[in-house]
Amino acid sequence: MENSPEEVTKKPRKKISRFLKILGPGIVTGAADDDPSGIATYSQAGAQFGFQMPWTMLFTYPLMTAVQEACMRIGAVTGKGLAAIIRENYSKKVLYPVVLLVVCANTLNIGSDIGAMAASTQLLFPNIPFLALAVGFSFFIVLLEVFISYRFYIHILKWLAMALFAYFITAFLIAVPWWEVIRATFIPHIEFNKEFLYIIIAIFGTTISPYLFFWQTSNTVEDEISKGKLSADGGTPELSKEYLKELRIDTFVGMLFSNVAAWFIIVVGAVVLHESGMTNITSAADAARALEPLVDTFPNAGLLAKIIFSIGIIGIGLQSIPVLAGSSAYAVAETFSWKEGLYQKFNQSRNFYFVIIIGTLVGLVFNFIGFDPIKALIFTAVFNGIAAVPLIYLIARVSSKEAVMGEYKSGPLSKLGLWIAFAVMGIFAIALLSSFI
Repeated sequence: MENSPEEVTKKPRKKISRFLKILGPGIVTGAADDDPSGIATYSQAGAQFGFQMPWTMLFTYPLMTAVQEACMRIGAVTGKGLAAIIRENYSKKVLYPVVLLVVCANTLNIGSDIGAMAASTQLLFPNIPFLALAVGFSFFIVLLEVFISYRFYIHILKWLAMALFAYFITAFLIAVPWWEVIRATFIPHIEFNKEFLYIIIAIFGTTISPYLFFWQTSNTVEDEISKGKLSADGGTPELSKEYLKELRIDTFVGMLFSNVAAWFIIVVGAVVLHESGMTNITSAADAARALEPLVDTFPNAGLLAKIIFSIGIIGIGLQSIPVLAGSSAYAVAETFSWKEGLYQKFNQSRNFYFVIIIGTLVGLVFNFIGFDPIKALIFTAVFNGIAAVPLIYLIARVSSKEAVMGEYKSGPLSKLGLWIAFAVMGIFAIALLSSFI
């Protein structure tokens, strides 16, 4: 018996609906990865080096996916966050420096992102003081983090993050030498000089970032709690191969979205900025110029480009700063065995939320020191690239331990991706640090 036209139409819809339901911690992590620091770094890479950088996204995708998949698996199998697992398997001499490193990196990142949001807003409202905007955004974010469920307002903020698609559209409106870009994507170009290594580490650091490791591990645990697969009081998760498969798909898709968006930002920066002679981005206005071709046929194209850029930076900042602060809170709370979780209310997990509040406010303080917002964003990415190296080592070790992971320990492919990520980022980090000597 043949299916009716209605039934034929419903089948693809059901598949799409099921696919969208699968998307959770991974897609949120991937979206948060393209934070203001990432946009600034990718834009600078394209502006400064033209078509020498697209290959990095093809290279980082499997490495980033390997690390995030391992973090997801650790959270899903153990029902615990990354810091808690490190605490159980290593001494405090290992745990404390690791947590301190990630908290410092996150706090610096928060400060840079707040500065970028303030600088982007000034493109539209130049009469409002930079520091006033920075303070306003900081307190607004703290209120959101403490009094509104992240899972609730992320559904609203993700639509603001759709401004990233402006780079996708722009790429098809400008004269991109596609064959040259494709060749540059599949054939790596590497130079061992300070400037090149600095941007390479920044790209790796803003793509494979420490805060994402802690966030995805703990967010996977929260996903299990919300779906009734794990008690809020802890215990052993009710893990099935089907659920783990869904989490893997979620992770692969989230990381793919992150890397594809970054690839387009690099390409647009290379064509619009580098080709016009702008090789150094010094302000939010410079970065916004990359989007001018999108609205070139409209009156006030420059203003429209600034509006689109500002909406993207503000929306992604509002989305990523809670992830950064939450990542620090998970790490600290798990280190000292405090109650944790964004699913808990403030009075149920005060210490956890205090870490979020303090981290956001300390990040704000960096903006009173007089850092250049754009330079601070790229420096933050470099710092993350160096800080990620010891963390990837611990993730590779923990995810391969049968005593911790049981039958779900890392297989040969996972181990290969993790150790390549560790080796590559370690080599580039050492090469960069050596170039300053």
